[in-house]
Amino acid sequence: MNKTAIVVCGNSGIDYLGEFKDVFVLRSILNLGDKEYEDFIDIKAEEFYDIIAKDPDINLSTSQTPVGKIREMFENIKNLGYKSIICITISSKLSGTVNAMRLAGTMVEDIDVYTIDSKFVSYVEVWMVLEAKRLLESGMDASLVASEISLIPERCRVYVCVDTLKFLVKNGRLNGVAGFLGSFLKLKPLLEFDNDGALVTKEKIRTLPKAKARTMEILLSEIKGKNIILIGVYTNNKEEVNALLEQVKANANDCNLVDVVLCPLTPVVGAHAGPGTFALGYIEIK
Repeated sequence: MNKTAIVVCGNSGIDYLGEFKDVFVLRSILNLGDKEYEDFIDIKAEEFYDIIAKDPDINLSTSQTPVGKIREMFENIKNLGYKSIICITISSKLSGTVNAMRLAGTMVEDIDVYTIDSKFVSYVEVWMVLEAKRLLESGMDASLVASEISLIPERCRVYVCVDTLKFLVKNGRLNGVAGFLGSFLKLKPLLEFDNDGALVTKEKIRTLPKAKARTMEILLSEIKGKNIILIGVYTNNKEEVNALLEQVKANANDCNLVDVVLCPLTPVVGAHAGPGTFALGYIEIK
């Protein structure tokens, strides 16, 4: 059986959930103030959110991993004896990482590279990694595994609430807000990932408590009768998001909660979302 590696971008947050055999993490770069940081290696989520909460106007930008560095990673993986690589990336609507991985994959000989756009970010990517590992360990061929996990995003929904749109708008990560930015920046919008993986406005809500309540209302209505993994993603608000998950669990009497996951939003993603952001979502399990 050919040995297969899995490469996932650090935007998944997998670094915060442990180390996994045959899984390699490709991390992006965070530019904060006058310093450059490799996500997770040089700066962790808690420290990052503390910095930008105290100084929201600090110079802040991100950069994806250069194609040359991705190619070098693929070459190193090949030299370790792997015959194929399954790559899982942040949504192509949020980053060019997927295209960079695809290009790098064409530059490495004698190894098959399958690159999959998760159409999400954070734990959805992690789950795709875990499912890929499970299927590979069952003996499934890498090409079939890639095809199988590419269907996972169709069974996922994630709703995002940001405390301010300042960071998303500044970095061009939000669509569909032209024409009413002046007033919209003062709201607590409820966002969602559309079918193409773009982050779009679902509803405009005026207060954070109402946004939390509406998010849970939508979530509870959608998970009825389903087997799901419930997801909570936090920035500098871990206890608040954990409380939301507990409320969902207490009221989700008509679905099967396979698992409940709470994880941080990584600094590189958080640079575009800002402090106070949280997300609730689910993955439907077949």
